[in-house]
Amino acid sequence: MSPDFTTLKIEQEESIAFLSLNRPKRLNALSGTCLRELAEAAHWFNQQKHIKVVIIRGTGRTFSAGADIHDFPNNPTESETWIERRDKGQIGMRMTESIGNMNAITIAQVHGFAIGGAFLLMLACDFRIVAANTFFSIPEVDLGIPLSWGGIPKLVSEIGPAKTKELVMTCRRFDAVEAKDLGLVNQVVAIEDLEKKCLELAHSLAAKPAVPIMMTKEQVNAVAKHIGAAYVASAEGDMLQTVLKDEESKAAAIAYMNSITK
Repeated sequence: MSPDFTTLKIEQEESIAFLSLNRPKRLNALSGTCLRELAEAAHWFNQQKHIKVVIIRGTGRTFSAGADIHDFPNNPTESETWIERRDKGQIGMRMTESIGNMNAITIAQVHGFAIGGAFLLMLACDFRIVAANTFFSIPEVDLGIPLSWGGIPKLVSEIGPAKTKELVMTCRRFDAVEAKDLGLVNQVVAIEDLEKKCLELAHSLAAKPAVPIMMTKEQVNAVAKHIGAAYVASAEGDMLQTVLKDEESKAAAIAYMNSITK
């Protein structure tokens, strides 16, 4: 029996499973609870030896709007201790690491838009198939915070320093075609073909011998981590605590949130 989550839904079909972000009224925004449950789901899947492929998707009209501005995981409160605030600042990193380290092969089935943390959730997956109507953006700088959750080393390893700086510093929106041209996604398909294409890939991967598939995933991940070896992930909680006290950064965050809630 699969665990009972409040923000996620798990379904299984033999060796293939579906992990769905299940907050459609909130556009599947990533709350603190959702981030914790994604990490817990990843660990649960690692115990399910019969599951070879997990398709990660969003219910409703979009993959995910990114961090939930009403439950922003990085926001510190005066009542929290330094350790509690530090732990909160690392929760997103734990989520992406947990998804990226799953034993099963993961396929991101993306439609609508994937913003900020949702974009990083997609990047944590082994394969990314996106609908042609999908848009992406990385708005963290406009929110007054640096991109965290391991996003910088992940992007640098995939698209190089120059493009990483461009996408992260400008916060500009980019579409599915550009994402594919950059090498960030594997396939761009018509929205009506999205589920079918993901299932076709999942069945193809599930039919292959598990050991060389897993070894290939581990080798590729090890090389990618080596590229970003100078990055200290444990410092993310400290970094976010520091920047969230900066007045200019706080003003930027307020302005951004006001602009998207009008």
